[in-house]
Amino acid sequence: MKQTLLFLLAISIISCGDKKQDKDILKVVTTTTMITDLVENIGGDLIEINGLMGSGIDPHLYKASQGDFRKLDLADAIFYNGLHLEGKLVEIFEKMNEQNKTTIAISDGLDKKTLIGSEYFASNYDPHIWFDLEYWNQVTHYVTDQLSALNPENKAAFEANRDTFLEKLNALKTELSVKVDELPKEKRILVTAHDAFNYFGRTFDFEVVGLQGLSTATEAGVKDVQRITQFIIDNNIKAVFIESSVPRRTVESLQAAVKDQNHEVNIGGELYSDALGSAGTEEGTYIGMYQHNVNTIINALK
Repeated sequence: MKQTLLFLLAISIISCGDKKQDKDILKVVTTTTMITDLVENIGGDLIEINGLMGSGIDPHLYKASQGDFRKLDLADAIFYNGLHLEGKLVEIFEKMNEQNKTTIAISDGLDKKTLIGSEYFASNYDPHIWFDLEYWNQVTHYVTDQLSALNPENKAAFEANRDTFLEKLNALKTELSVKVDELPKEKRILVTAHDAFNYFGRTFDFEVVGLQGLSTATEAGVKDVQRITQFIIDNNIKAVFIESSVPRRTVESLQAAVKDQNHEVNIGGELYSDALGSAGTEEGTYIGMYQHNVNTIINALK
């Protein structure tokens, strides 16, 4: 509620100041880095894009700043994940809808009946949809349709950019399938800091175990550590993984608990879960992020 009031106050202040200039170009705001990458691939230089969240930012806990309020006010459209991934921003987006601001949840492009259920989210769905390559294909089509509706004169260009990106996605799926096949199915057990990889697990036939729940707002307790420690020992798991948007101490405490039981488990590397890598790097793109994650997982678990 407090953040919503701040948003409304910020909008009233901004509205008395500068108004939008250059109405010929579509101004778009995105939330997570994955969505920023996707919309940028489709929109290209036909849109002006502002991403709220950068590398290493946890969307579950994100709070909008005064600068964010200005970006949101000046935007022609806002693209966000939905399914309560951006928990702290949901109320703001709802208020913006009431004020006729175009807010688009990319998850609306998916059939909800196919999503993985979750008792931890108000939507009752796991929101980490970007780890399902088929979903990202569908979302690419959905975002293209939304941009085309907002800017019909550039529909053909958006569709051409979409097709180029889909070619990359299809090539990525083939490449990763070959890489995953290097790992025997009995070794396909992924233990991470929080439960962000269930769609990845469903796509590539991995059993996935997160120390924290689906949201990083859910703290891991002593019983969680004890349970997963025993799971690691029972299944002779070689490595566990830290995440770029979750403090590494979460997994380091698990590693220490395993060691206390006279067993060893390696930290297999850092995975990108709720955010891409740094801008300007391979991992700063959706394609590069997914390649990095799969290579890191397979190499550590072999």
